[in-house]
Amino acid sequence: MHGAAARAAIISQLALLVLACAPPGNSTPASSSTTTSGATPLTAEQRAGGWRSLFDGTSTAAWRGYKEATMPAGWQIVDGVLTKKGSVGDIMTKDQFGNFELALDWKVSPGGNSGVFYRGTEDYDKIYWSAPEYQLLDDAGHPDGQSRLTSAGSDYGLYPSPAGVVKPADQWNSTLIVIKGNTVQHWLNGQKLLEYDLGSPDWQAKVKASKFVAYPKYGLAQKGYIAIQGDHDGALWIRNVRIKELP
Repeated sequence: MHGAAARAAIISQLALLVLACAPPGNSTPASSSTTTSGATPLTAEQRAGGWRSLFDGTSTAAWRGYKEATMPAGWQIVDGVLTKKGSVGDIMTKDQFGNFELALDWKVSPGGNSGVFYRGTEDYDKIYWSAPEYQLLDDAGHPDGQSRLTSAGSDYGLYPSPAGVVKPADQWNSTLIVIKGNTVQHWLNGQKLLEYDLGSPDWQAKVKASKFVAYPKYGLAQKGYIAIQGDHDGALWIRNVRIKELP
């Protein structure tokens, strides 16, 4: 082929390569990992569908420290991203939520370790003594990645996540957590990782065999706070935190 025909063929091949390498979309329209940094505003369609922002890249007004009235030191907004370096205080929403879909984008530094807690309370000194945790982790670089029970996307210590879904350190991941009644789903990068039922015989047996048995209110709240763990070393970046409350 020569001239215009050859150029057209090359362009077509390049387009196919771009499509083949495109990351899978999140199962919710409220989260976006296609941009390299910063926040993606909610669309009018998303707002009409019931989604609202918990962090829009400009303000932490929806958040406070665990058992604190204000944000703990060490959290900052940089280029539309909520970030921390090193060990800082955990943060939690000012509002409580029962049934919802929660979407967010996140990445950690090499060896990074954090988590998202849901239906948490302030009954104990630490929020992870009351709230189940969606693990955020560099599976390849942190010791917790050696067990699927404590790897990225797991329900920490209780329900394992499959391997090979989380992206390497310093790359963006998109998470979705869905809670309806007692049923919880964890999603990562458009893939469903696990589903379990709070309070079920299987769940009770797993809690009894875990360290959470020492905290009788663990996982029992029907409504509670969403929190992000800060008290581990390493850097964490969070953006596009959105929630849709469910009936």
